[in-house]
Amino acid sequence: MTRRRRRKQQILMEKLRRLVNEIAYAHTLSKLPPLHRSIVPFLSIASKLYQLALSLRRSLYQHRFFQVHRLPVRVISVGNLSWGGNGKTPMVEFIALCFSSSGISPLVLSRGYGGGDEVNMLRRHLLGTPTKFGVGANRAAVASHFIQKYGYIDIGKSSWHEKQYLDWNVQDSPDSEKIGVVVLDDAMQHWSLWRDLDIVMVNGLTLWGNLQLLPRGPLREPLTALRRADAVVIHHADLVSEHTLKDIESMVLGIKKSVPIFLTKMDPTYLFEMGSINAKIPMTALREATILCVSAIGSAEPFVKQIQKMEALYVDRIDYSDHHIFHARDIEMIRAKLGELEGKFGSKPIVVITEKDYDRDPDILKQLYPFKVFVLCSALKVLPYRGSTEDSFKKFLQDQLKLKLPPAR
Repeated sequence: MTRRRRRKQQILMEKLRRLVNEIAYAHTLSKLPPLHRSIVPFLSIASKLYQLALSLRRSLYQHRFFQVHRLPVRVISVGNLSWGGNGKTPMVEFIALCFSSSGISPLVLSRGYGGGDEVNMLRRHLLGTPTKFGVGANRAAVASHFIQKYGYIDIGKSSWHEKQYLDWNVQDSPDSEKIGVVVLDDAMQHWSLWRDLDIVMVNGLTLWGNLQLLPRGPLREPLTALRRADAVVIHHADLVSEHTLKDIESMVLGIKKSVPIFLTKMDPTYLFEMGSINAKIPMTALREATILCVSAIGSAEPFVKQIQKMEALYVDRIDYSDHHIFHARDIEMIRAKLGELEGKFGSKPIVVITEKDYDRDPDILKQLYPFKVFVLCSALKVLPYRGSTEDSFKKFLQDQLKLKLPPAR
């Protein structure tokens, strides 16, 4: 197959993914264009087949035809019911930092989608911590390999707790390299590995779309799967109204009564320019500027809304499907849009991308020179809600996993 033909196929698939995404988040079919409505019957058939396969697979696990592997350490799953943009990877980072700051070495397991953009971002953020990263579809085998290589430690035993408390330099402890906890990124449907805690992330802005299963809708499983959740986290909670939050809470509690609910947001911290990753630029650099948001993430809406809060003169956007790899044709399209904006506003616009887009390919967007390309850096924050705080979320993790963490000094 020639390069040109492959590229045409990639463009076609990108258009198809956008079309399916628009159908998945449309609440009424009548408002969709004729082309969209014409493929809905085919998507509905595919969804029925997906539901059948999902039920069969779940049944095989329940009746132990498929083996569920159990690791010798605590396992936390961070997952979701719908496709991307739910804050799974930022939550994995938050949890890994919680444990590593207590001298516990976490092992983060990921499938490594999209060329490993999410894993690359986690590696950068967690550099200097005892966090280890395992990538591969067979997470049980990957975890076993790391445990065999580094060893493991039972962080629930009081003897470990006392040892860490007495050790003034936890990071240099002989046990600091041993794996104490495993954190699964995007693993709610990964049933082959036993988990001690299931955290389900929910995108407060897009929620569950049209409530249909893939590919007719965005759901990987029916909403009843929330019954397996030990905690539900409503992400991007700062971007939705209090009334909407109450509605989401009501829906969740209607499926699993009394499940703990936490709220989170992405807190923009600083920018850096392509090629100058260590030079932090304040968010005020976007004030009164013309901005073009370019992203290939699961849900672009929260990213764009955050930029719109920065008092920019004008904010435009180009959205691609999740994990999209930028090519020369994309650069041409972005350049054309930048030219339009420059002609309209009389000054060079600034391109703003997410860290995930940067870590997928740190070089391709340098081709937009002389236009500046800024990378938005954000951190997950737990919001106060009905008595829940960041500290109470950390205590929830500790209590659920029956951990004995050394006290802060």
